[in-house]
Amino acid sequence: MNKISVNRQKKEKIVEEITYKIQKARALVFTNYQGMTHKQLEELKKVLKALNAEFMVTKNTLLKIALQMENGKWKMENDEGLNNPTATLFIYDDVIAPLKQIAKTLKLLGFPAIKFGIIENQALTSDQLLKMAFLPPREILLAQVVGGLKSPIYGLHRALLWNIQKLVMTLRAIETKKN
Repeated sequence: MNKISVNRQKKEKIVEEITYKIQKARALVFTNYQGMTHKQLEELKKVLKALNAEFMVTKNTLLKIALQMENGKWKMENDEGLNNPTATLFIYDDVIAPLKQIAKTLKLLGFPAIKFGIIENQALTSDQLLKMAFLPPREILLAQVVGGLKSPIYGLHRALLWNIQKLVMTLRAIETKKN
């Protein structure tokens, strides 16, 4: 009977945990957290947890194994971005709010640097993720779409009303001239 070392058992447990989080996540963002203090990391984790996201520092090899094991939802063409220290942001609900928080922290502290991300099985660069972070909230975008759809209707309504008002004013002017 083969004995499995305690270290290997720990690593297998970590891979299982990462795999579970990958399966549960709607989006993954990979960052380089070098330069952040422990206090800054814990503060960021706390804020992201409130946004239904999780920031986890893992070994790249264990992360690569977990990504290969979870072969349904996430596909990585290459894992070249998974070098140097990597922290993974697992986003479970709204994608934009955690991205906004990462962008805010990046602007404030200068890190964590975003390497790349995967949203809906599409790999995105750090620039694309930062553009998404600066989008207005969903409610505002919906209001803008509705406003854009209503605009031609209001324009037509005003144009039709103007012609009727012009006709009424002309008839009144004719009436006052006759009297």
